[in-house]
Amino acid sequence: MLEAKRLNKAVVPESLIPHPSPANLRSTRLAVHANGDASSCWVYIASGSRIYKLRILMDDSFVARGKESLLIPERTQVLDSSVVNRCPHRSEIQSIMLAETESKDCSILGSVDSYGTLIVSKLDASGADVDGFTYSVSPRDFGVGEGSWAGLCFNPNQLSMAAVARSFCKSIDIYDQDIYLRTLRTLWYPSSLIFMDNFNESGGSMLAITEGSQLSIWDLRMKENGGCVHRVMGSVGDMLYAVSISSSGNIAAAGADRTVTIYDPRRWSALSRWLNCSKYEITGLTFSSVDPNYIYVQGVDYEVLCGQWREREKAFSFRGDSNWLGFSKSSNRDVLAGWCDSGSIFVADVS
Repeated sequence: MLEAKRLNKAVVPESLIPHPSPANLRSTRLAVHANGDASSCWVYIASGSRIYKLRILMDDSFVARGKESLLIPERTQVLDSSVVNRCPHRSEIQSIMLAETESKDCSILGSVDSYGTLIVSKLDASGADVDGFTYSVSPRDFGVGEGSWAGLCFNPNQLSMAAVARSFCKSIDIYDQDIYLRTLRTLWYPSSLIFMDNFNESGGSMLAITEGSQLSIWDLRMKENGGCVHRVMGSVGDMLYAVSISSSGNIAAAGADRTVTIYDPRRWSALSRWLNCSKYEITGLTFSSVDPNYIYVQGVDYEVLCGQWREREKAFSFRGDSNWLGFSKSSNRDVLAGWCDSGSIFVADVS
């Protein structure tokens, strides 16, 4: 059974970010990188058109529990904070993502703004650009029109490949570094996307996208139907906001109906439906890296819970102190971090 080893709360210095910019309902403006020694972690947060980096101390302390397995955070401190030295966006950053490379000392940081401009940098452990490796890609329409939420994901099998979702444009742009490959046209406004790298039949070329009340599956190798190979209908009238894939290949989707549905991608049948697991709309999902039978669920009411999706049982939960401006899990460890508009950052280490 998964248990939280620690839950820490730090405060972003006001001298660094005095007034954080408001976030979209889908809080994707944070990325976390857990160090190997587990004594601290790096948290990247986006406010306005810039990205900030903070090193947060992870204290070994007794994890106190309140009612209904609610964890109580312990105060910790920010060891280091700085502005990431890279090309700033011309509009508000909507999403950032951190991808781990084969080298433990390097990672890839990507960000996309409200007009769909993508900037990618390779960073070392100190957050500096590695050999000046930074490139940017503008959308095909050069960002003309109204800005909106934009999402980003890297292909774990080919980190040079990235997918950028633009909500109002109803489009998904695929890039290989700074080379444009193709555009996928969705029927509804996309809200979340992920490469299906753990699905054996995908070959690393399939995308799962939530759009409206549907979960759509796209194959970059296909031309028919614009590349869409399957659509799964959720609850009629309820928007889907989050999608995630486990190490075993199962896909989870959730949204306004407060229900987490786990699908088997081989038959696209529902393996499990965790009804009403959250009090309010679900805007974030991620499977555990330790045990794929566990999933982390982020709700609008500041709560984050961990539970077994087969048994539909909650293991533990914790709450932020205000609206989430960003929330994410480390790609290779069960270290979760969330940033609230009060300036607080919550970091949980689970084993």
